[in-house]
Amino acid sequence: MEIKPITTYTGKVVPLFNDNIDTDQIIPKVHLKRISKSGFGPFAFDEWRYLDDGSDNPDFNLNKPEYQDATILITGENFGCGSSREHAAWAIKDYGFDIIIAGSFSDIFYMNCTKNAMLPIVLDKQTRDYLAQVGEITVDLPNQKVSANSKVFNFNIDETWKKKLVNGLDDIDLTLQYEDAIQSYESSSLY
Repeated sequence: MEIKPITTYTGKVVPLFNDNIDTDQIIPKVHLKRISKSGFGPFAFDEWRYLDDGSDNPDFNLNKPEYQDATILITGENFGCGSSREHAAWAIKDYGFDIIIAGSFSDIFYMNCTKNAMLPIVLDKQTRDYLAQVGEITVDLPNQKVSANSKVFNFNIDETWKKKLVNGLDDIDLTLQYEDAIQSYESSSLY
């Protein structure tokens, strides 16, 4: 998976205002047979996106024409609760979302987002309601701001995760920043 830095990002939003969306709802266990991180997007929200005959559910927001090509998901409280499966983050990323704005996240899911180049943002319900109606928003990660029309909303993020996302780094990239020190240690007599 290519990791693209997130600095200033403008994208189309899609609301999915359910609370307690768990990892089984994000990616049902029947679809966890792949061995790579890719290919899970078509199964994201599978039981809501498709009817029993396999056709698109026209009442589900991700299938509505006005939300096609959305890259920012706006959702409810406790998003990503349930199991710790990283597949849920993989499915959402593979579907095409780069940013998720929720009232709160499961701790493990939040971490899985940051490890998979997705920006999780926590904002209050009133702000999320407003942003969902705007259609397109801009996220300025270095300055920790979300803007739409003339309104600006601040959000918090740990500096470690912010650095990773702004610079397009994963855990291996972070480790490789210390490659000289690691090699020096390994070549020392202490090793």
